[in-house]
Amino acid sequence: MTENLQNEKVGQKLRENKMGTLPVRRLVLGMSFPPMLSMIVGSLYSIVESIFVAHLPEPKMALAAVSLVFPIQMLQLAVAVGSGVGLNSLIARRLGEKRQEEAESAASHGFLIAIFNWVLFALIGFFCAGPILGLFTQNPYILENGTIFCRIVTMGSLFQFVSICVERILQATGNMMFPMIFNMSGGVLNILLSPVFILGFWFVPRMGVMGAGIVAVFCQFVAMCLALILLFRFKHPLKVKLRGFKIRKKIFRDIYAVGVPSIVMIAIGSVMTFLLNGILIAHSEEAVAVLGIFFRLNSIINMPVFGLNQGSLPIIGYNFGARNKKRLLDAYKTAVSVALVLMALGTALFWLAPHWFLHLFNATPEMMAIGLPALRIISIGFVPSAFCIVTTGMFQALAHGLFSMIIALMRQLILIVPLTWLLLHYIGITFAWASFPVAELFAVVLVLIFLRRVYKKEIRDLGSEQPNEG
Repeated sequence: MTENLQNEKVGQKLRENKMGTLPVRRLVLGMSFPPMLSMIVGSLYSIVESIFVAHLPEPKMALAAVSLVFPIQMLQLAVAVGSGVGLNSLIARRLGEKRQEEAESAASHGFLIAIFNWVLFALIGFFCAGPILGLFTQNPYILENGTIFCRIVTMGSLFQFVSICVERILQATGNMMFPMIFNMSGGVLNILLSPVFILGFWFVPRMGVMGAGIVAVFCQFVAMCLALILLFRFKHPLKVKLRGFKIRKKIFRDIYAVGVPSIVMIAIGSVMTFLLNGILIAHSEEAVAVLGIFFRLNSIINMPVFGLNQGSLPIIGYNFGARNKKRLLDAYKTAVSVALVLMALGTALFWLAPHWFLHLFNATPEMMAIGLPALRIISIGFVPSAFCIVTTGMFQALAHGLFSMIIALMRQLILIVPLTWLLLHYIGITFAWASFPVAELFAVVLVLIFLRRVYKKEIRDLGSEQPNEG
């Protein structure tokens, strides 16, 4: 009898999910650190890639080529990550509700979504790369190199889509270490190989912009292979079945109830970059290059906050499903506090060291004149953006993707694009960058309105059977 009781206690302990039991502050930081680290490394390889591209014989033209393709890469990432957010949110909520079979079925559907997304972007890259870039420039160097680069990264995007799918499945179960391992492996390899393929080394010829695309796709392939090994060769709280699973329309609907607004929310950044490139190129190619440099530097500042989102989203979703109000709010408050500190440090860096950042990209005197005030002015909006990013992450965890999408529209499109055009044409290029912090301040007001509504309707009266500390 005693032995049976002990076995029952052991089984219960194994079935417990750390997202419902461990101290919240330690849990949020512990689950956020691995994605933070892997995302920082991922951003570093994008920066390193641009740094070596900037040391090609035509640095300004080469940077402009990859900068014009950057919105297409952002759109590709938006579809991958947005689909992953919907997948992550659904799995975490179903695990919290103890609906194991539905959680496992959702994970299996994620792979089907990844393959469909790859086919879509491969077709776009093959048929539309040249015409899209031709909307912005007729410079032969930029058009030729940009088209080649675009086709490589879109037609090879299968590896990225599958990797992000695996990443979000594992994170939904609370496993942050495995995604860190395969993401960092691909990122570090990219950093090491970028100079070899872009500038040429030993037996490898200089490939320039094309080499940057080849390296990116190869490293995504390596990351995907490692991700699949870690997913299928190790035990996890849910099983992913690729054979024999039944396609269920309801699961697609549940995934994309959060996924579509998330895709739109992230894709807005791509649309914004397209439009800003069109506005700024009328001023100069240097302005477009500076914008591309900013987005790469900004990714380093933002990635730790997005890592916090990845760490806190499954915790919030799980405890919402388990109806544990205290743990849900403690996770949110912890993420907001850490994000505010990180973005304050980012603001300080942009004010104190803009010269150093621009010199990394072999900036010309004209680029320095535009870039120095640009980095300082835009960084004023970093702290309010931290609050917006974390709160929209909570909305996604609670299946309120529409609120996140509306906030993103305000932050990245509705205000920034027209304000940039007006300030550029009537005041000048220096003040055009003020559109970024202005948009962030307006977005904070909107976030507070939505937060009050969500709290009153879904969080305030949420039951909590466990008085766990935070």
